[in-house]
Amino acid sequence: MSNAIITGGSRGIGEAMALKLGEMGYNVVINYRSDSSKALTEALIQKLQQQYGVKGWAVQADVSKYEDCEKLVNAAAEYFDGKFDVLVNNAGITNNSPWCELSREKYMAVLETNLISAFHMCHFVVPYMVKAGSGCVVSTSSIGGLMGVANQADYCASKAGLIGMTRALAMEFGKQGIRFNCICPGMIWTDMLRGVNQDEVAALKMGIPMGEIGDVEDIALALEFLIRDKYMTGQYVSPNGGIYMP
Repeated sequence: MSNAIITGGSRGIGEAMALKLGEMGYNVVINYRSDSSKALTEALIQKLQQQYGVKGWAVQADVSKYEDCEKLVNAAAEYFDGKFDVLVNNAGITNNSPWCELSREKYMAVLETNLISAFHMCHFVVPYMVKAGSGCVVSTSSIGGLMGVANQADYCASKAGLIGMTRALAMEFGKQGIRFNCICPGMIWTDMLRGVNQDEVAALKMGIPMGEIGDVEDIALALEFLIRDKYMTGQYVSPNGGIYMP
């Protein structure tokens, strides 16, 4: 059986991705940071085990911290006997703050959670994949990493950084059988989207050619595609309803 580790997997897009991994037959390790996330993660683990018959583990770790990433990967390595098939870097937060009101602490939290956590996780997981001669890393970027979004400078920068990291690592490790790709979701119904100004959301929705906001399952399907397509590396796919067409 194959093994996967996913960060930020307790809710929203991460939960849908974790369920898709279970459906695909992967044992899954999921991190959680807070007590409220612990309950959600443990419930998700139960669902994975009951619905798909895979093994799952919840590990407390704040992936914005290097030491916590090391703890998470060490725990997963023990559960998986050192065999990692898939890493999904999905942890993400946003401030949705005007630039002149953005404090250092707030923008650093976004950069550390969204971007630096992926560096940490790859730092610890990729050597296992090198040893095995195979592996797949998928990072959740955003349409914000492809285009500017007002009041989201830190978020856009972090998501664009994931694309740059992905391309560089794909170049470096392609001949060693390890693939790196990104998903750049457009507007998707998540807690994050529900937490911003809904008048702004309604206005943005009018600009989507398909006329609707996507579901988390749309992103899970993109994850499945990137895992299964063995000739895909260094790329991003962007389920966004046509709002961004490069």
